[in-house]
Amino acid sequence: MKRKHKSFSRPKRPFDKVRIDEEVIIKKEFGLKNKTEIWKADEKVRSIRQKAKRSITAPIEEQKALYAKMRKIGLNVNTIGEILSLDKNDYLNRRLQTIVAAKGIAPTVRTARQMITHKRIMINGNVIDSPSYIVSVDLEDKITLKEKTKKVETPAPEATEDTQ
Repeated sequence: MKRKHKSFSRPKRPFDKVRIDEEVIIKKEFGLKNKTEIWKADEKVRSIRQKAKRSITAPIEEQKALYAKMRKIGLNVNTIGEILSLDKNDYLNRRLQTIVAAKGIAPTVRTARQMITHKRIMINGNVIDSPSYIVSVDLEDKITLKEKTKKVETPAPEATEDTQ
């Protein structure tokens, strides 16, 4: 059985004032719950960069497959240099929470997060309850607000009388 590893790593310097101030700004801008979400995005970007570094010596077909995969999730890259210059903000912009707020379905990113966790947002007919869901480009226009269902009252069965 494979051991599940952590999906992020803590900063090496925990009390770095510059980093803390930067993370506070990012947290407010993207409406994140805590800083571990920033660290997870940073780790994802780091792994994407590692894949790009490994693909430098790979055949062109593998490089084009990597570019296609990045374009599918909404990161506009055409060269390895562009992949290496990706930032955590680029990755955070592709989260469902950010896209719902940007499309105007929710007025703020905080309310977008609440709507997602309360299962009010649908993508292609499926309810998604994870604000960190990475939305691909083809699904971006299929984000909708879940309609409220009306409760239909069934009439009470009427008493029948036997008149014989």
